[in-house]
Amino acid sequence: MKGEGDIINKQKLVAIVGPTAVGKTDISVEVAANLDGEIISADSMQVYRGMDIGTAKIQKHEMVSINGKAIPHHLLDILEPDESFSVADFQALAREL
Repeated sequence: MKGEGDIINKQKLVAIVGPTAVGKTDISVEVAANLDGEIISADSMQVYRGMDIGTAKIQKHEMVSINGKAIPHHLLDILEPDESFSVADFQALAREL
């Protein structure tokens, strides 16, 4: 039971999911711009540097909304391909963000 002094985090989380090549990237940037939000990538391959081909990793020029607002993106290119990364690792980093 929460007491009067407890802080309840009421930040919203929006998940944009779907098959490859349906426009999730473009939609996510516009949603983030409209909500004054940021993007945390949950793609299992995009965490790795150099895994650009085949992952459709967002490019810097795509991280800007149609109104010119730069949208921060997280958990992209944070590891070398020979480093391991687990769901627990993702959860810990995502919670920090």
